[in-house]
Amino acid sequence: MKKQVISLLAIGVLLIGLGQNLEAFGRNQRDASTLVVGATPVPHAELLNLIAEDLAAQGFTLRVVEFTDYVQPNRALMSGDLDANFFQHLPYLQTNEEWNTRLAPAFGVHVEPFGLYSQRHNSIAALPNGATIAIPNDPTNGGRALLLLQANGLITLRPDAGLQATPRDIVGNPRNFQFQELEAAQLPRALADVDAATINGNFALQAGFNPVRDSLIIEGADSPYVNYVVVQRGAENDPRIIALRNVLHSQRVRDHINASYGGGVVATF
Repeated sequence: MKKQVISLLAIGVLLIGLGQNLEAFGRNQRDASTLVVGATPVPHAELLNLIAEDLAAQGFTLRVVEFTDYVQPNRALMSGDLDANFFQHLPYLQTNEEWNTRLAPAFGVHVEPFGLYSQRHNSIAALPNGATIAIPNDPTNGGRALLLLQANGLITLRPDAGLQATPRDIVGNPRNFQFQELEAAQLPRALADVDAATINGNFALQAGFNPVRDSLIIEGADSPYVNYVVVQRGAENDPRIIALRNVLHSQRVRDHINASYGGGVVATF
């Protein structure tokens, strides 16, 4: 009886080991031909879906996982649930030490010019004294919003405020603007409740705005906030990532960007 128990335990251990090996083998096989990329819907997921067939022609299956926030895609990439993500610029990636240590930019694709929008006023001159302006609550995009306002003469920031400026860094505010910090994805919906809001290009597009036509002010095409495909550090030269770069850096994608987003997305390749 004792020998039978030992034999059964041994068989169980062998089966478990075999199952784990088969699982690992299946995962390796999947990884060799499948690329899982996390992205925000517009324009990132749209661009990825556009080139899925082109990537398939090179032997890789693309699976796009959509996210509506700016935190989960990096967490999912670090955990291995994603092979890459496509939603962020480098100043945002560099705000978090763990992200900046474990993740790396593979290649840039485009800029989404950041703009100031309003449902109540048709120009920055029409903004009243004491107007409430909503800005993103994450350090990088909040700073980006304040730098845009400063570049257009609405406020003045401390000289050393940098890319992560906050409302506490404002040293000149002649029109006594009030600032409300909200999650970036919520800003289009907040427009009805504030005088104006600074909105990331992807969320503006997703809400149906044409950034060039509908914004009161907008960044220039020379913005330093290029959106990158990001991978785990060390995976920059993975054949799947190189193939993805080749199809995203194509004339087809450039033409689609120029035709589809009304200047709200600017190719950088």
